[in-house]
Amino acid sequence: EFIEDLFAAFARGDISHVIDAHADDVVMESPVSHTSTLPWAGKRTGRRELVEYFETMATHVRPEAFRDVVFTGSGDRVVVEGCNAGTVVATGESSDHDWVMVFTIRDGEVVRFRHFYDPGDIEVAIWT
Repeated sequence: EFIEDLFAAFARGDISHVIDAHADDVVMESPVSHTSTLPWAGKRTGRRELVEYFETMATHVRPEAFRDVVFTGSGDRVVVEGCNAGTVVATGESSDHDWVMVFTIRDGEVVRFRHFYDPGDIEVAIWT
């Protein structure tokens, strides 16, 4: 329920609630190799850099609602599978992609957040 609550907060635009649920030293990874094309991708450490992640993504992409979301938890990890579309701000082009997010939780906070996806459709929308 903890991660489901964060997804609900994100959906209603309550990013501060999402940030507050992460540890001060959270490690966030969007491990795709195209960090020059996708400036929000890469590794970030700490809440300040997590805020920068959300700010950077918001200046480039307007995400739409998540779809087909499935939460699976075991021990201190929650895996979330889903998909969503988004519009690239600079081009107005849309993209749609599947993703997997893996959250590690300790003492009621997210300490690690990994976001896996194929950046290909987003890159096409950026360069169209």
